[in-house]
Amino acid sequence: MDRVFLRFYVHEQHRLHWKPLWEWLLDEGNRIGVAGGSAFRAMAGFGRHRVLHEDRFFELQGSLTIEVEFVVTEDEAQRLIERVAREKVRVCYAMIPARFGVIDTLEAPPAQGPAA
Repeated sequence: MDRVFLRFYVHEQHRLHWKPLWEWLLDEGNRIGVAGGSAFRAMAGFGRHRVLHEDRFFELQGSLTIEVEFVVTEDEAQRLIERVAREKVRVCYAMIPARFGVIDTLEAPPAQGPAA
C-alpha cells in the first residue's frame, strides 16, 4: 500500500499546550485518525548552527532532537502539517514516498536453503 513517511524533528525541551511537542504531535496524529506513530530520541546530531550535540552526562538536558514518525496517506500528512501550522510552531519535517506492508510469518513460505 502506497503511503508517505512523515517525520518531524523537534527539540526535546519544546512544549506546546503545556506538554512536550513530540507528545502533542503523537496525540494530534491519533486524534485525526492516523493508524500509528512513534517518537525516537536521537543519540547525537547537529543542525544549521553546526553544533554537535551528544547524549552525554555533561550535555545540557533538552538539547537533543526527538524524531516523530508516521506512515500515513498524503491526505493525513497534509492534515497533520496544516494542524501544526495553525499552532504557529516552527518545526522541520520530511515527507518521503513509502510503501507500507506487513510480513506475516504465519503465512510465509518455508525458508529455502541448507538445513541448520
